[in-house]
Amino acid sequence: MLEKLKNIGKEKNLSSLMANVSVAFMGLVSFMLLTRQLDKELFGEWVLFITLATFVDLLRFGLTRTSAVRLLSGADLSGQKTILGATFRINLVLLLLLTVVCWTIIAILNWYGLKINNGYRLFLMYYPFLALSNLSWNNAMSLFQAEQNFRRMMVVRISNVGLFCLFLLLNQWWLQWGLIEIIWVNIAVNAISGIWCTFRSWDGLVYVSHAKRKVEKELINFGKYSMGTLISSSLLKSSDTFIIGMSPFLGSVGIAMYAIPLKLTDLLGIPLHSFAMTAYPRMSKKALEGDMPGTKRVFYSYVGIITLLFFPVALGSFVFAEHLVLFLGGNEYREALPLLTLIFRVFTVYIMLLPLDRFTGVLLDSINRPKLNLYKVIVMTLANIVLNLLAVFVFKSLVAVAIGTVVFTLMGIFLGFHFLKKEIQIQGKQIVSESVLFIKNLKTHLG
Repeated sequence: MLEKLKNIGKEKNLSSLMANVSVAFMGLVSFMLLTRQLDKELFGEWVLFITLATFVDLLRFGLTRTSAVRLLSGADLSGQKTILGATFRINLVLLLLLTVVCWTIIAILNWYGLKINNGYRLFLMYYPFLALSNLSWNNAMSLFQAEQNFRRMMVVRISNVGLFCLFLLLNQWWLQWGLIEIIWVNIAVNAISGIWCTFRSWDGLVYVSHAKRKVEKELINFGKYSMGTLISSSLLKSSDTFIIGMSPFLGSVGIAMYAIPLKLTDLLGIPLHSFAMTAYPRMSKKALEGDMPGTKRVFYSYVGIITLLFFPVALGSFVFAEHLVLFLGGNEYREALPLLTLIFRVFTVYIMLLPLDRFTGVLLDSINRPKLNLYKVIVMTLANIVLNLLAVFVFKSLVAVAIGTVVFTLMGIFLGFHFLKKEIQIQGKQIVSESVLFIKNLKTHLG
C-alpha cells in the first residue's frame, strides 16, 4: 500500500497539479486579503496593474520558453548550458527594451498632462522594477518544465507567492500599508526567488558566455510563433480587464467586480494548466521520434479524462456560485452579488470547453505547427476584442463580456480541430475510446 502511494506521489501529472494547487492556494488567500485591504477602486487599479504585468511577462518569456522547453527536453548538459545562456541573454535584451518603452510613455503622459486610468500609470512606472526582479526565476521555469521537476518549480514559486501572502497577513493585522507599498513588496519577494535561482545556476545567468547566435536564432524562430500564441492567449482573458479599464462607465470599480468571478474561473482552470505542462513534453517527444499515433493517443486521453474531471467541478460551481463569490469577495461585494453570480455561472460553461480548446493548441505546438496555433489564437483574440468593445461600450454589461468568452472559445475549438484534421487526421470520436482505455490501464500509468 505504501509503495503504491509513493508511486502515485511520483506521478508527474499529480506532481504538476500539486505544485500549481499549492501556488494557487496562496494566490487565492492573497486575492482575498487584497479585496479586504483595498477599496473597490484601488483594488481595481491593482488588478489592472498585475494583469498588465502578467501579460507583458508572457510577451518576454513567450519568445523563448516554449522553444527552450522543446530543445532542453532532449539536450545533454553542455546543450542545456548553451540553451539557458541564450534564453537569459534574449530575455535581458527584452527587459531593457521594455524599460525604455514604459518610461518613455510615462514621460510623454506627464509632459502633456494626459489622464489615464491609474492602473495603467502604475504599470508604466513600476513594471520595469518588477520585470528585473522576476527575470531569473521565470527563466529557470524552462529548465524545470523540460526536466518535469515540478517539486522544484513549486518551491521556487512558493518562495515568492508565499512570502507575499505572509506580508499581506501582516498588513491586514498590523501594518495597514497602501497600494504603492504593496507593489514594492511584490517586487521584493520576486527578487528573493530570482536571486535564489541565480545562486543555484538554474536561470542561465552564469551560462551567458555559453550562448551561441545559432541557438538564439533557433529559439527566436520557433519562439516568434509561440510568443504570438501566448500573447494572444493572454489577451483572451486580459483584454476583458484592459477594455473595462478604458470605460468611463465601468472603470476601476468594474474591474474589481469582474475580477472576482474571473479569479474563481482561473482557480478551476488550474488542473488544466498542470496537465498541459506535462502533456506538452510527452507529445513533443513522441512527435520528434516520429510516433504520430502515440502523439494522438496522448492527446485523446488527456482531453477525454480532463473534460470528465471538469464536469462535476463545473456543475458544483454553477450550483454554489453565490456562496463562492461571496466567500472570495467579502461583504463589500454583497450588493453586486446577483450580477457576479450570473457572470460566474456563464464562466462555468467556458470551463467545460477549455480542455478541448487548450489541448488542440498544445498538440499543434507539439507537432511543430506553432504557426497554425498562432492563427487559431489570433482569430479568437480578435473576436474577443470586438465582443468586449461591444459589451463594454455599447451594452455596458459585464455579463455580455463573460458571454463573449464562451463564444470565442467555441471558435477556437472549431479552428483547432480543423487544422489538426488537415495535418494529422485527428478524429474527435477517438477521444472517448482512448479515455476509456486510459482508465482501464490506470495502474500502469501510475507506475
